[in-house]
This record gives sequence, C-alpha cells and structure tokens, in this order.
Amino acid sequence: MMLRVWYNVAYRRSLRPLTSMLRLFLNKIDALKCGWNKRPLTEDDFHRLCKRNRITVDEMPLRVSGFYYCLLGRHYIAVNSRLGPHAKLFVMFHEFAHFLMHAPDDGVTANFHGFGKRSRKELEADAFALCAILPRQKVEARSPQELIEEDGFPDDLVAKRIELLRRSGI
Repeated sequence: MMLRVWYNVAYRRSLRPLTSMLRLFLNKIDALKCGWNKRPLTEDDFHRLCKRNRITVDEMPLRVSGFYYCLLGRHYIAVNSRLGPHAKLFVMFHEFAHFLMHAPDDGVTANFHGFGKRSRKELEADAFALCAILPRQKVEARSPQELIEEDGFPDDLVAKRIELLRRSGI
C-alpha cells in the first residue's frame, strides 16, 4: 500500500516538469507563426524559419541524415543532399526542432539524426517534424494508404505520425 501511494505521488510530481516543458515547447512553436500542425510545411517554410533565426543551412553528401550544432553562438543545420524529398523535409524540421527546443544545451553540442540511441530529445524532435510535414488535419482526412501511395510519404513515417496522433492527440 505504501509503495502505491509513493508511486502515485512520485508519478504526479514527474508530470509537473513535463507539463511545464510541454507548455514551453508549445509556446515556442506558436511564436513561430508558421502553421505548424495546421498545414503541411514546405522546404521554403524551413528556409524562411532558418533565415529568421539566423541558422546557416548546408546540404551536402553525409554519412548521417543530418545534424544540428551550435559553435561559438552560431547555429548550423547540415542535411544529407542524397535524401529523397519527404525524408529530407523530415530531417530538416527534425534538426530545426533541436534548435528550437534544445538549444542552448550545456551538454552535447551536436545532434545527429539517425545515429545513436533514441533519447527524449530525439523523440521530441521527431514529433515536431512529423507534425510539420503531416499535420493533424491531413492525417485525419486521408487513409494511410492514400498518404503512402498518392502523396508519396514513406510508410514508416506515416505509421509514426498515426501513432503520435493516437498516443498524444497532436
């Protein structure tokens, strides 16, 4: 009985920082005024956001999908130029999410997409990118088959987006 009471109290306490962190993220995203999770964001939207936030973007052949880093107070996003259009757009917004939600970070100064363990920060960046390119209304209005076959989205991306909507409602 005592363990259950402790667990419930500890669990509720652990939700408080998460809730305030989520609120902070949503405020930052709302301040972008770019239509995130309302309309599909494009590569032009990505470049506009980067220009507005003074982020240098480089597209080049890489061994990873992409990465974000901060050096001497300047922000950079590198994207693998060999990616297909949907994968490239996903990586662009994934890396932008690291800038938006995780910088400045006193620890790691570079985040590599598709490399290493799936940390909380990686999952947050994935969620941001999924909602940027596949907004809620589009996911609710079309079948997974239509998103894959007609819109050309990779099936794993569609599955992750549907799961995010099911699990979190966004």
